[in-house]
Amino acid sequence: MILILTEPKDLHANLVEARLRQRGARICRFDWSEFPSTASLSLEYRGGRKHVWLKRGGERLDLTACTAGWLRRPGKPLTSDRIPDPLLRHYAEEECFRLVQDTWNALDIPWLPGPIHSIRRADNKQLQLQLATALGLGIPPTLITSDPDEFLAFYREHGGRLIDKFPSTVMAASQRTGGALMRFTQAVTTRDVGYARRLRHSPMLFQARIPKRFELRITVVGDQVLAAEIHSQATRRTQLDWRHYDWGHTPYRVHRLPDPIRRACLELVSRLGLRFGAIDMIVTPDDRYVFLEINPNGQWMWIEDEIGLPIAEAICDTLLNPAGHAPTPLPHVPLEACP
Repeated sequence: MILILTEPKDLHANLVEARLRQRGARICRFDWSEFPSTASLSLEYRGGRKHVWLKRGGERLDLTACTAGWLRRPGKPLTSDRIPDPLLRHYAEEECFRLVQDTWNALDIPWLPGPIHSIRRADNKQLQLQLATALGLGIPPTLITSDPDEFLAFYREHGGRLIDKFPSTVMAASQRTGGALMRFTQAVTTRDVGYARRLRHSPMLFQARIPKRFELRITVVGDQVLAAEIHSQATRRTQLDWRHYDWGHTPYRVHRLPDPIRRACLELVSRLGLRFGAIDMIVTPDDRYVFLEINPNGQWMWIEDEIGLPIAEAICDTLLNPAGHAPTPLPHVPLEACP
């Protein structure tokens, strides 16, 4: 049985679940927001054995029978509005959230993209840049700071050609919605310079603006590496951040990575303790590969729709046979041969 943890409207999970069922897999799909209002969890230790019982809608499943798990995009536990005291309700929600996380961490199964602690670690932008550099991948000159003077010096050093973005994904305060505050990559302007003193209230990530021939979304699934070119410079709307999506004006193509780059991508995902990662890179006009970031649970369905990269099948392969598709640790691969 394969455990899929995600929200009900997750189209990526819908596609993979359908493919898995076509291949004869038994699926348990669960969203944390079902707990504790419409589902219950019980952990039982008896006779040297452990059982994790999930009960909902008259069904009782032992999750220790699962052979693999996909921690996709679950919501957060929602407690009853009948708890009148806001402090007690917050306490109950925190206990529920802690229980579901501890339960999945303690399930001794292979996870996609990885265990919760690995996903959290992999979301560290500083660690990403550090590992990419250690693997020989090029990165943009980068400054993460809350110091206005450091920012202004960096701005002058690069002639004002900077972009800025959040150092991490900032989660909204609402425990009940689980929403996220998202900000697109933006160019630093003279207006930003004028408000530099406000930086002391919260850090930002600044990078030198790298010229782009096109961008890459590289999806690593187990031992498979699937790369897509995103020709973001073809339209003004996507030049700074292709997530502005200009369908019909942004060409997508399959990309063949140089072998050292492909191996470095596999190694990066492996060192982060993951089996899945969505890597963003720039290919410059002089054909240099520049690493930007890795999203441990990035979206991919639109790539499969656009150019047919078999990402859903790769995910199915890895969930059905995690041992057979686990990336093996690789030695350091020098990238001098790559442009």
